[in-house]
Amino acid sequence: MGEAYIVAAARTAGGKKAGRLSGWHPADMAGRILDTLVDRTGADPAIVEDVIMGCVSQVGEQAINIARNAVLASKLPESVPATSVDRQCGSSQQALHFAAQAVMSGSMDVVIAAGVESMSRVPMGLSAALPAKNGFGTYKSPKLEERYPGIQFSQFMGAEMIAKKYDISRDQLDEFAFQSHQRAAAATKAGAFKDEIVALEVTLADGSKDMHTVDEGIRFDASLDGIRSVKLLAEGGRVTAATSSQICDGASGVMVVNENGLKRLGVKPLARIVHMTVIGHDPVIMLEAPIPATIRALKKADMKIDDIDLYEVNEAFAPVPVAWLRETGGRADRLNVNGGAIALGHPLGCSGTKLMATLLHALKARGKKYGLQTMCEGGGLANVTIVERL
Repeated sequence: MGEAYIVAAARTAGGKKAGRLSGWHPADMAGRILDTLVDRTGADPAIVEDVIMGCVSQVGEQAINIARNAVLASKLPESVPATSVDRQCGSSQQALHFAAQAVMSGSMDVVIAAGVESMSRVPMGLSAALPAKNGFGTYKSPKLEERYPGIQFSQFMGAEMIAKKYDISRDQLDEFAFQSHQRAAAATKAGAFKDEIVALEVTLADGSKDMHTVDEGIRFDASLDGIRSVKLLAEGGRVTAATSSQICDGASGVMVVNENGLKRLGVKPLARIVHMTVIGHDPVIMLEAPIPATIRALKKADMKIDDIDLYEVNEAFAPVPVAWLRETGGRADRLNVNGGAIALGHPLGCSGTKLMATLLHALKARGKKYGLQTMCEGGGLANVTIVERL
């Protein structure tokens, strides 16, 4: 089996709901990421053999194979195929896994894995809500109802269940959220995201133009007292909007190659993919899967958590990374060192390759070697990717 290498990684800065990126059609936004990956590697666009793109709400502007539409909105030739992936929040992390598997098998040499989500233009849940509203049914089949009677699968409920199961207090969650904003603000001020962010031109309310280069959701003036003042999402619960990921617009991607691809491009790799895992777990608590997935991944990679220098654990809700850290024995100073989705936003299908771009650049900036990324996903799923910076 061959190796898989990442030779370029990029993302847009996040845009808030109805914010600075809401004027961008998602196909055009994703197309800019494809162009950037080609430009950064100096690749002939025609040598890209496939584009695999994560997207959760594949309806409206993100319908009819958003990956192919992004290719047609980019400088890539019509000969480059593309397909769209939905593994919920892990969609573009799964796109990365598929791309790596393709080049490791030798069936392809150069593949782009990417992700996009415009949560302003295609609201979360629209792909389910719109058909249901118009009499076309819901995803929950009779057999599914028989197996899970009366259960409405909910990530919000899952977050509360994790907080209670692992006895994580509201104070702990508030402190974690405050830290996310602090780290994201410090990273931005230090220029830590400069090399990974693709600048996009945006039109402001007054009609003037600007380049969008800073994640819009970061609260540079965040205070712990302010976070503590936010009301609970559920009576008697522990999670608030302030300890949840932000609705976000964005696109991201990585270029993945094998040895033949490296020779054709003539570039040095950023990282080697060491291991990939994906598991299914309890769909009711739903968001707990990154814990057993990480344990399995480390075992299969013959590594220990102490071998990993940095980890990116998606901050869908604060209980997820807090419980993950406790159960895996990881170190808090290695987790989401530049902040996470609570501050930076979680553009659903974009987040997988978005986190990978951040992880790779953070490893480089700190001179570290191994990174691990994991993501909780709707349906009780989780992907884990371990990389080695080269």
